[in-house]
Amino acid sequence: MLDKIALVLVIIGALNWGAIGIFSFDVVAWAFGGQAAAVSRIIYTLVALAGIWCISLLFRSPETNEITE
Repeated sequence: MLDKIALVLVIIGALNWGAIGIFSFDVVAWAFGGQAAAVSRIIYTLVALAGIWCISLLFRSPETNEITE
């Protein structure tokens, strides 16, 4: 379950970075009141932690990488 949450957060972060790179538009900052807003900073931190967690997916054996419902 934690793997799925982490993957969703990483995808959100990737889409936000794509919006910044292509359109110069930060969706998280826009939605939550700017980059310095507490909620935005929490979301940025959660996305970063999710990215760090997903690094572990690279080093797991294929048996433990299976995501089951």
